[in-house]
Amino acid sequence: MPPASSSRHARAYIIGDVPKWDGPVWASIVMVVSACFGGVGPLQAEDKPPPAVEVMPGAGVIGQPRRVTLEQNRSKKRHQGDWGAFNWGNGEFAGFGPVGVYGVAPWAEDWSSKKDPKNYTDFLDPLKAIRLNESGSIWLTLSGESRIRNWYESSPMLGTVGKRHSGRFTVRNLLGAELHLGTHWQIFGQLNNGEAAGWNYYGYNATWRRRLGLQQLFVRYEQKLLGAKTGVMVGRQQFLDAPSWLIYARETPNVQLSWNGARGYAMWERVRVDVYNFVATQVTRDTIMGGGFDDGTRLYGGDVTVALPRFSIAGQQVHSFLDLFWMGFHYGGKAAAIAQFKGSEAGTQTRQNGGFRWYGSAPAFEYDVSGVYQAGRFHSSKSAIGSRPVSAWAVRGVAGWRHSSSSLHPFLGVQAEAYSGGDNRRAHGTEGTFSAPFSPRNATFDLTRTIARANLISAGPLMSIVPRPFMNIRIRVPYLWRESVHDGLYNSSSPFSFLAGSRLRAAGRAVGLQPQGQVQFQLQQHVNWQLDGGAIFLTHRMRQAGGKNGTYMLSTLTFRF
Repeated sequence: MPPASSSRHARAYIIGDVPKWDGPVWASIVMVVSACFGGVGPLQAEDKPPPAVEVMPGAGVIGQPRRVTLEQNRSKKRHQGDWGAFNWGNGEFAGFGPVGVYGVAPWAEDWSSKKDPKNYTDFLDPLKAIRLNESGSIWLTLSGESRIRNWYESSPMLGTVGKRHSGRFTVRNLLGAELHLGTHWQIFGQLNNGEAAGWNYYGYNATWRRRLGLQQLFVRYEQKLLGAKTGVMVGRQQFLDAPSWLIYARETPNVQLSWNGARGYAMWERVRVDVYNFVATQVTRDTIMGGGFDDGTRLYGGDVTVALPRFSIAGQQVHSFLDLFWMGFHYGGKAAAIAQFKGSEAGTQTRQNGGFRWYGSAPAFEYDVSGVYQAGRFHSSKSAIGSRPVSAWAVRGVAGWRHSSSSLHPFLGVQAEAYSGGDNRRAHGTEGTFSAPFSPRNATFDLTRTIARANLISAGPLMSIVPRPFMNIRIRVPYLWRESVHDGLYNSSSPFSFLAGSRLRAAGRAVGLQPQGQVQFQLQQHVNWQLDGGAIFLTHRMRQAGGKNGTYMLSTLTFRF
């Protein structure tokens, strides 16, 4: 993997003892403030920072807009842990989610270098490694996020919510602290707060509004065992060790997804093993410090990830990972109801997921292929009906060309995915609709969660360019079909009510076109501004059935430290 080009980066260099800066004006201001208030030391010439757009990489093959070297991932300005071969790229194959300067899970970041003030490069670095004893063996890391999001939707949820020209305004605040007790013990805690308002708004529930909640609180113990970095985490925690399209952190609402239980892992240089058993955090009551255990929602399983030996395709050496996993879901409520010819049937579901993910990267191309088979049972709330077996599947692939040496660092590729559907004419027998109930990243960029991964086929081109080190542009244009004409179309929590009964077949298999775009500006290390926009253009037959075309636009301003 060639190093990321730094020809257009803002650069720091030393004249005497005074840092100098040849970047843009805004960066100069940041550097001056950092030097005045943070005691920023000289930048090491061999410790080149990654591009600003990589401050917080996203999950998936195009979540990382530029290539980042292993050396940069372990630099004092990018805070992945010591994960051996799993430091490649955005580090998500280590099992803790993507990590750059910051990570989706703050406790996955490694700020140990900041115990030495000589390594300060930012005015908030003193908050990242606060010594609590003279030797520095006991120290504290503070973390936080404030996110402000404005969005507009012309016809929310394909016109089914009874609102037009909806505007929503949401605020999320996260504040965390990690106490390090020697080299083996850590305690991490995080509070959350969420507010939501707007005009003609809809859909707000306890995942949007929270006066003050306990988002995470766990104890972690790490020890070298049999040559592996071995750890146990017990308590309330985020879980990101799965393909992001199957389970993720509940990005769109204010209150993220968290779990209660235990997780154990062992990480060698090129192999790692992970096992876990959780119950969900209850979020339906907005009480101060509230959120107990939701015993009816469970997640359990394990996986093995291998950094495969390198091989060549078309003369190019490929660096790849293979992830094999088994994951159990148990859940009830609205997400567990199954669609019928007319209406739906309530109950609970238990699903066992067996799957794989294979990711590969070469100098000129990347690919990400994954698949899941689901088996299990649907237990109807009507005792006379009993249970039904589950047999569902999903496959997904992304492949494209990346030209790292270009000034635009383009990624040009195609994404295709398919999620099985069922047969709503049948009140008995096997249930075949794929289900991903635990807040996956909906599609790749559609933050409105309008169309979910169930009874769906999607395919289309995607593109990403980085015209400046702090700016990233992404475009995705998928066309959508239903996998089964006897099953409906689903949003993030239930099937769309307009597509049922005789309209299931009459609407046809094609759904429509869903172009999406995103522009991201990493204004400086702590401040990110992101603009997302898109539309859904339904087919004529879908509109006849009752669906409506729509557009959306989101503006998200995020401060992190």
